[in-house]
Amino acid sequence: MTETYPTRAATDAGRDGGEVVAASHLARWLGLVATPTFAVMALLTAVLGGGPAEMLCSAGHGSSFGGMVPMYLLMSAFHSAAWLRLISERRRAIGG
Repeated sequence: MTETYPTRAATDAGRDGGEVVAASHLARWLGLVATPTFAVMALLTAVLGGGPAEMLCSAGHGSSFGGMVPMYLLMSAFHSAAWLRLISERRRAIGG
């Protein structure tokens, strides 16, 4: 017995526009949530310490800014594109 699976075009054709719009909004909100989440994680790790994982990541540097904190800050910076896009869209809407 052979099973057939629908092609991507067939499954996309069966979707209504609402599902696509909902997925787009969800992706946008996830992008906006990532930046402050990683910034808070960096702050909490710097203040409270990272525990055993921080010891492994810092590799004995003895500084709270040697391991997880820079990683969280970089992740926050890389995910800031969603915020920059939102600011740009709002400025364009106001000015234009």
